[in-house]
Amino acid sequence: MPPYNNTRTERRKSMAERRPSVSYTPPVIPHLAGLEKPQDHSLKIDQCDVLIMGTGLVESILAAALSWQGLSVLHIDTKSYYGDSSSTLTIEQLKKWCMEVNLGRIPHFQDAQIYIPGGKTTNKFNSKDYGIDLSPKLMFCRSDLLTLLISSRVYKYLEFQSISNFHVFENDDFNKRVTSSTTKEDIFTDKSLSLLTKRYLMKFLKFILQDNSDPDKKKVISDNATTPIKQFLTTRFNLEPPQVNELVYSLGLCIKEDTKTPEALAKIKRFLGSFDVYGNFPVMVSKYGGPGEISQGFCRSAAVAGTTYKLNTTLTDYDPELKTAKFDDGSRVKINEKIIISPTQVPKFLQSGYSEITDNLPVYNITRLITVVRRDCKEWMSDQESSAVVVFPPHSLPTDNIHTVQVIIQNGGSGVCPEGQSIWFSHSTEPDLNRAKTDLEAAYEKMESALLRESSSSDLDDVLDDTDFVVNARGNPVVANSFKLGESLQNFVPKETLDVVCKLGYVQKTYIKPDLSNVFHPDETNQNVVLKNLADAANDIVFSNMPSSEISYDGIISEAKLIYQRITGTDDDFFDVDFEDEDGEEDQSYATVQAHKPSTGAIVVNDDHDMSLDNENAIDDDSDDGHKPFGADEMEL
Repeated sequence: MPPYNNTRTERRKSMAERRPSVSYTPPVIPHLAGLEKPQDHSLKIDQCDVLIMGTGLVESILAAALSWQGLSVLHIDTKSYYGDSSSTLTIEQLKKWCMEVNLGRIPHFQDAQIYIPGGKTTNKFNSKDYGIDLSPKLMFCRSDLLTLLISSRVYKYLEFQSISNFHVFENDDFNKRVTSSTTKEDIFTDKSLSLLTKRYLMKFLKFILQDNSDPDKKKVISDNATTPIKQFLTTRFNLEPPQVNELVYSLGLCIKEDTKTPEALAKIKRFLGSFDVYGNFPVMVSKYGGPGEISQGFCRSAAVAGTTYKLNTTLTDYDPELKTAKFDDGSRVKINEKIIISPTQVPKFLQSGYSEITDNLPVYNITRLITVVRRDCKEWMSDQESSAVVVFPPHSLPTDNIHTVQVIIQNGGSGVCPEGQSIWFSHSTEPDLNRAKTDLEAAYEKMESALLRESSSSDLDDVLDDTDFVVNARGNPVVANSFKLGESLQNFVPKETLDVVCKLGYVQKTYIKPDLSNVFHPDETNQNVVLKNLADAANDIVFSNMPSSEISYDGIISEAKLIYQRITGTDDDFFDVDFEDEDGEEDQSYATVQAHKPSTGAIVVNDDHDMSLDNENAIDDDSDDGHKPFGADEMEL
């Protein structure tokens, strides 16, 4: 294998530099190959139990789980950075990523476009100041991934921030449904509601918080297994459309109005159950990046447990009889158990076989529009927070969108962009790609208009003239033509436009169903690619899935366990490791993750251990000044 390349390239600070190694590591720490400069022995292995291709989130969790159980793991990636389809990239890295997608070098992505207004001559920015997630996610405070982060101590590599503001776009306006001062009870006791409506809502709250094993509740859910959630809430609990929309789209974060009752109820309960775990908020994001940052955390954990890492490496051949893998540098490694392959890293000699087992699987599209703006969007966030969520329910946009458009907003306080700026991560699961792109642009325009409306209220001075006012009994002028004013507000077009750093659009394909049913309940009938066997490979090769369209991390651990079970025969010992703190006492609770909010709104994990690390987590970029954006005058998705 070739020597380690320590060439410094265009990149952001790595996790290793931001979050140094933690206190529970053993006295003799093996070098983190690829994350830290490796020792010679880590590049000269001749066999391993499991070869994992791709450093995405599922694969990274799997590598750590296997390594801590004593299996030898070789974890490689064809790219020169970690994260695979879950990467957190700089703007310059995204330019190259877009080119590779459009050249067909990164499967399961298409239609990648990046637009930088004015280029570098007038639009000046430092690429390394941005960390843009390819598959952004939210972390619910009660979730299996957060449980694993804590029990495995990987959370010590990370820093979390709360999100308490959820906005729903209705009637051409943004309504703040949940804020940092909202309690679980406040959601159901809005003072503007009638007493009867409150009674119906409390009845629903009692039902949703019942134990799922309750016989009556089980029967109700079973009887309504195919009933759309809106119909269920209307007929059984007499709820009105405003309350239904809040429950389904703001709390449940459902993507379609025909979402089935069991799925929607589980999502609403997920939201309510996550309140008050660490404070008056249901979800968090990891600082400096989402899945890409967490992937690096598990890679570091796996490396401490003995996993060997090697980037810029491609599998070129595999002999199932000799169980020998050959790589593009000429090296050969015997594989004792299995080869796990990410969909974006399928080698050429396996592409026809991969196509055969996926040809009959339904494809689900996720269309994304990511916009970096020079505006911190604090209007949508709580004090001391740096993120918010905006939801556009079905039929709320001028395009009459059928699917929900969901937007995660993060500003400079989250470490993903400079102060005074923010990144809007929006996505749609609309199957019609042209319509999905139109929906996303319409959502962007509504958000832009809402922000500029507040700062450009003086533009409305020209809307009304003297004939539109009358003088009341006290001698004060009042608006007589409120219809004209309301129409003007609705059709308000500000004189200024939002200052955009860049816009990025692309389509991602996945075989995971939007309701995650083929991950939570996998079998041959619901078509999960993990369970498919490749012909002539002696069941040695297992393919993982692309990230799902789910806005949360739900399903990640389930898929990692499913692959783990294919390797070991059971998932009973998945991450069944007793990690000890520095003083030798095992931490048994969530109490180690303190939910105090400093000025950044962060949920801080203290770590005093220091280590100076080398890192190559970037792509070489020699065309920094001459690269042209994909868009000419404007971006068309």
